[in-house]
Amino acid sequence: MLIIGIAGGTGCGKTTVVNQIIDELPEGEVGVISQDSYYNDLSHLPLEERRKTNFDHPHSIDFELLEKHLVKLKNGHSVKQPVYSFLECNRTDKTVPVHPTKVLIVEGILILTNSRLRKMMDIKIFVHADSDERLIRRLKRDVNERGWNLDETLEKYQTSIKPMHIQFIEPSKEYADIIIPNNKYNTVAIDIVKTIINDKLT
Repeated sequence: MLIIGIAGGTGCGKTTVVNQIIDELPEGEVGVISQDSYYNDLSHLPLEERRKTNFDHPHSIDFELLEKHLVKLKNGHSVKQPVYSFLECNRTDKTVPVHPTKVLIVEGILILTNSRLRKMMDIKIFVHADSDERLIRRLKRDVNERGWNLDETLEKYQTSIKPMHIQFIEPSKEYADIIIPNNKYNTVAIDIVKTIINDKLT
């Protein structure tokens, strides 16, 4: 199994890059694991307290479970990936089966901050985007899809999202094998990644 890590700041366009890679590979040969599914279980806290959690800090992620699942997949065993609710700020009772594939993409803002995960990755990618563009995307997503109001989102950006990006996410760029600019000129970088994957698969 080829494990590809794709990181980058919030709203940088990781999903777009993931889809660009998947679209060029044979169906059924690529699986995706999202870091967002592995936020810590906060069932012991009321919703109001959960909403105050700093979800952009590495401590908010259950890296132990994520690593355990990657090991199982690499060894040919299926896993039950947690399902996370951004409205409830917590894991749900549901899980999604993930089966071993030739290529596994692990994506998330903090995945390159964890040394144990980095060691498991064959290719490490960092998606770079302008900070203003990332803020606009985050605002639209949190307000339109995740039930936050504009003031809450702006306050969260100033108090946790931006500081955590500076402290943890941006420095993790140094671990990347490839840095992809998320703009119309990223086709060369995507083609390089596809070539590496196809070489590994064959």
